[in-house]
Amino acid sequence: MNNFKRIVLFLIVSVAALHSRGQELKTDISVHDPVMIRQDSIYYLFCTGFGIDEWSSTDRVHWKQEKPVFTTAPQWAVDAVPGFKNHIWAPDISYYNGQYYLFYAVSAFGKNTSCIGLATNKTLNPDSKDYQWVDHGKIIQSHPGTDNWNAIDPNLIVDKNGTPYLAFGSFWDGLKLVKLTKDRLAVAQSLTDLPTIASRKKDPKASMPAVDNNPPDAGGNAIEAPFIFRKGKYFYLFASIDYCCKGPQSTYKMIVGRSKKLAGPYLDSKGVEMRYGGGDILLAGDEHWYGVGHNAVCDFDGKDYLVFHGYDAADRGVSKLRIEQLSWQDNWPLVKTISSK
Repeated sequence: MNNFKRIVLFLIVSVAALHSRGQELKTDISVHDPVMIRQDSIYYLFCTGFGIDEWSSTDRVHWKQEKPVFTTAPQWAVDAVPGFKNHIWAPDISYYNGQYYLFYAVSAFGKNTSCIGLATNKTLNPDSKDYQWVDHGKIIQSHPGTDNWNAIDPNLIVDKNGTPYLAFGSFWDGLKLVKLTKDRLAVAQSLTDLPTIASRKKDPKASMPAVDNNPPDAGGNAIEAPFIFRKGKYFYLFASIDYCCKGPQSTYKMIVGRSKKLAGPYLDSKGVEMRYGGGDILLAGDEHWYGVGHNAVCDFDGKDYLVFHGYDAADRGVSKLRIEQLSWQDNWPLVKTISSK
């Protein structure tokens, strides 16, 4: 049997197995802020939603919706964020020391009344006897009027010495980086002077007028969703700029810079630091997609993939899952084209 026939047979058997478990498979799924990981032969997708949406797939095309991570809102989150109704944002998935780590954000929309929490699980297979999400509660919190940063959009990254860090942030003073304890369960440094690794402000001391009904202290610093990916000698900082969540009015786009050190500074191809407004446009909207952003980067079988959501111009601006292969040229990532579907 040649390799092509083996692949076709594997896909047929995998899809049939999913159907035999009474699972409805979907394509063209609607998601926000997706991240993806693979366990065994199954891809698992986590994204913004009530209790954190979760999907599984054998081929990254046909998806089955799993039960949410949290069936009820964590009590600590209800206490920390007034009015929180279990709509959880921007999860980040990683694997360490025999467990999967799922960082997630709870927030009041348009405010930096926000927290990043953490849950762990020994397996992502819902049919396993070991499947159980264990919530570790709040890892970091931002407070209006006190912190000029927003504790949402977490991303776990490890430096060259194995020390874990969390990149996060949205608007306000831009994207931040904080050191974690070795077990990744707590912050390991003071929060009084967290470094900014990316911002749209060319002058950190300058104010940017608030737009779109944002709080005055958030201003117009429209940057969020950091994702740091290590490849070769560089760390690459991906981020999203401009506006998400507006359907046909969405202007979301992705930028990138690189550094040989996790802490930065991250420079674009012209040498401009991302913390001073730099960043190369990696991907922007077009006639098929009003806006694209909040990406993750995955490496499967030696190939790199950009995972993100886009606002579908052919479907009323509904947010859809997009997965595009990343190419590299002169140590810079690029997406040759974004498919219409």
